[in-house]
Amino acid sequence: MRVSDLNEYLLGRFPTDHAEPWDHVGLACGVPCDPVDRVAVALDASDASIKAAVKLGANVLVTHHPVYIKAPDAFVSDGISYPSSSLAIFHAIERGMSVLSYHTNLDRSHEARRVLADKLGLRPVSSLEFPDDPERCGLGSVCEGEPVSLDELVTRCALAFHTDPRVWGDPNRRIERIAILGGSLGDFGEAALRCGADVIVTGEAGYHVAQDLNARGCDVILLGHDRSEEPFTAILMDAVHCAGIHKDRICRIGPSRQWWTRTEQEQL
Repeated sequence: MRVSDLNEYLLGRFPTDHAEPWDHVGLACGVPCDPVDRVAVALDASDASIKAAVKLGANVLVTHHPVYIKAPDAFVSDGISYPSSSLAIFHAIERGMSVLSYHTNLDRSHEARRVLADKLGLRPVSSLEFPDDPERCGLGSVCEGEPVSLDELVTRCALAFHTDPRVWGDPNRRIERIAILGGSLGDFGEAALRCGADVIVTGEAGYHVAQDLNARGCDVILLGHDRSEEPFTAILMDAVHCAGIHKDRICRIGPSRQWWTRTEQEQL
């Protein structure tokens, strides 16, 4: 299998037209006609991931987050004067590494909707983006499950996503309808309100956004951007295998731990 064949299969599974217009998905760098020897899968297409993939003997790095959204002015070995993506691409090309990313097109997949809900033992009934059309691909998920207190849900989130969540809301409040969105909340807090969610579980959100949602009846649980999307690497590993790459030739880098909290450090 060539790099271009793998990219074509993955874009068939996570179509380009499902990605946001600003996104950068698919092949970022590499030689399309190169054979795929070994594939490393990671959340981030960072310089650290590229170096780790090289150590694992991979010549293809498949990630969720793209190496960049907006291309840097140059791809150089200077890691200070230019964005980190500049160095990452430089090292990838230097080492013969092909980098492929599937970002908001994967976010809109049914697999993404299910995997986040499954982590919390919930049943997704629709996407958050299109709550009235359960079959349509869309961002996030609206879930149903047994009613729990907010505190119980937070505990479940902490264990499932290996994080120390930040929470807006009364810990004793009874929660019935749960919305989940990996990554950044953006404007989807309004969608959570419209679908009647008691809480939105997401990666990150601004202070004033979380404050406003809580005041309007939707509690907020913030997992950390990377923690909320780390499960997507399992989706990518399965997709690479389904493309025809044997499991023995697929390895995973991570999970990513680029930040920490004092509570987490005390528990280590």
